[in-house]
Order: sequence, then structure tokens, then C-alpha cells
Amino acid sequence: MFLFMSDFSRALKIIKKFEGFNEKAYPDPLSGGAPYTIGFGTTFYPDGSPVKQGQRCSKPKALEYLYYEISVINDELKKLNLNLDCSMRQALISFIHSVGWDSFLYSEVIDHIETEQYRDVVNELSRWIFDAENRVIGGLIERRREESYLFLEEINQSPWYSTEILLCAFRNYNGAPNQVRAIRQLEEMMNPYVLSAFANNFYLDKDDWPPVEDEEFFVC
Repeated sequence: MFLFMSDFSRALKIIKKFEGFNEKAYPDPLSGGAPYTIGFGTTFYPDGSPVKQGQRCSKPKALEYLYYEISVINDELKKLNLNLDCSMRQALISFIHSVGWDSFLYSEVIDHIETEQYRDVVNELSRWIFDAENRVIGGLIERRREESYLFLEEINQSPWYSTEILLCAFRNYNGAPNQVRAIRQLEEMMNPYVLSAFANNFYLDKDDWPPVEDEEFFVC
């Protein structure tokens, strides 16, 4: 019924780690109601019906739902005819499962993949770290890091990754390229939950992010 899930073990690992397992359906934090979520981030069952309040599921059933969701995402990715290696595909499956298909299409990820601008792909992934109230979430920073490292794994690209939070917070900073790189490296080493707390205390939201520039000379 499902594709060979061992081929998508890395995507499964990331999704399960950050979604966690919930036996009982829980409400959307913003609405206090629908959409309800169950299992490993499931909001709709394979038959298309929505998860409802009070419903429960076992862990094996939750994995069945997750396998189905990954199968659907993978099939839709195939229709886009993108030149993806296995690691790229798994990273995108996790990302799409997190943000939703519509948000993925809205992002610039596809455009950057088609032009093989893979550094710009991970820069775009790194921007999806906010909740519905525009607060930076530490768990999303950590998840985007793992998805970005996975995306670049099989190609000859540096695994370096940054959300640019520190540079964007200090937008009047005019440093030399080596100083900018040092700030980025500091951010990469920071605990994502400390970094998210800093961003929120600084009142830094997604509108503060400038367009992606050349990594050697980018300053906010």
C-alpha cells in the first residue's frame, strides 16, 4: 500500500522527532478548536475526513497515517519533475509535512531548485521558523537546521547554515566579510531555543528578513 519506507527513513526520523506522538486529538493552539491533530502531526485521515475532538489512535495506526502522508507528498513532488537526489527529497518531505503543501508552493524553494541555487534553497527553508503569532519557535529553528543539512548532504555544498537572526537583529552592523561569517558561525553553534528567545525578546519577526544576498558580503 505504501512506498518502501526505508527509503525515507531520514524524513521519518525528523518528522517523528519534532511532531511527537499524541494518542489523543488536540486542538489548534491558535483557534482552540479545529484543525485537530493526532498521531505524528495528522490533521486529515487517509479517507479525507478531518481529525475531530476526542478521537484517539494507537502508535501503529499513527505510523500508518504518517506513511500515507509521506506517500502523498512524495507523489506530488514527483509531478513537479524537480532534479532531486534522495537526501533532497527527504528534506523536502519533512519540510512540506511541517508547513503544508500550499505554503511550500508559495515559498521560493521550487524556483531555487530549478536554477540549482541550493544555498538559496536552505536560506528559504530557514525563514519558516515562526508560529501563527509571528513568534520564533526554537523547535522550528532546530528542525530547519536538520532539514537543511539533509538537503545539502549529497551535493558538493558546505553544510553551513544560519537563520540570519543575529545579523538581522543588528541591521546597522557594517562588518567585513570575515566578521559577517564569524557572526553566522556563532549563530550556528547557538542552542536554537536560546536563539528563539533572543529573537522574540528583540521583537524580531519575519518582516525583518531582507532578500537573500551573496553570502560573502551580506549585511542587514
